[in-house]
Amino acid sequence: LKAGGVAGVCVDLILFPLDTVKTRLQSPQGFRKAGGFRGIYAGVPSTAIGSFPNAAAFFITYENVKSVLPDGSSSYLSPATHMVAASLGEVVACLIRVPSEVVKQRAQVSPCSSTLRILSHTLYHEGIQGLYRGYKSTVLREIPFSLVQFPLWESLKDLWSWKQGHVVDSWQSAVCGAFAGGFAAAVTTPLDVAKTRIMLAKAGSSNASGNVLAALGGIWRTQGLSGLFAGVVPRMAAISLGGFIFLGTYEKTRQLLL
Repeated sequence: LKAGGVAGVCVDLILFPLDTVKTRLQSPQGFRKAGGFRGIYAGVPSTAIGSFPNAAAFFITYENVKSVLPDGSSSYLSPATHMVAASLGEVVACLIRVPSEVVKQRAQVSPCSSTLRILSHTLYHEGIQGLYRGYKSTVLREIPFSLVQFPLWESLKDLWSWKQGHVVDSWQSAVCGAFAGGFAAAVTTPLDVAKTRIMLAKAGSSNASGNVLAALGGIWRTQGLSGLFAGVVPRMAAISLGGFIFLGTYEKTRQLLL
């Protein structure tokens, strides 16, 4: 819990400006109208509050599921174990992440409004379900992301450990995390764009229903491939750096605590 929470807070706060740029590139009104480079820390209170419990919930689930699933000597089972553990971790973590993400992204494209005002406006007009708009699209983004990132991260660590004859250091784990995160970020960007459009959609609009395939179809028809991969560069940069900080900090904190 502590290791995951510390890792989550570090990565979310350090890389928040890159996340804001990515969100504004993906927003329906376009980068400039969404705020450009102004108010780059808009929405950071929501992230600061949600990042510790979100990351802690993920790693508690991830490590516990790994411990009960078959692994050990059966090396061919390891990727499947990591995939299942990461997927279940994301489903649990998204219960905390999605409300925080909804408020954060709306603040990022409305830098003149405070986080508290956006939260109260969402609750007043849409209720609790408004804070969970985009839950399905977030889970559908995070599960494929984790299916790529975590088995790749674990495999790279195992390979590096085998090559040097001892378990990887925390900085080596961080390098593996950066590579795994950047690759996973690139291939799941269309799902991230769809999630952003759903969370930012006006209540009652077609995207507000949360249909991921419909959102992807609408983006493809209006903007093509470039629309589906909007924000891919800052997303890859943020998640590569995030993977380095997040997984490296997690390993280091875990080693210190254990």
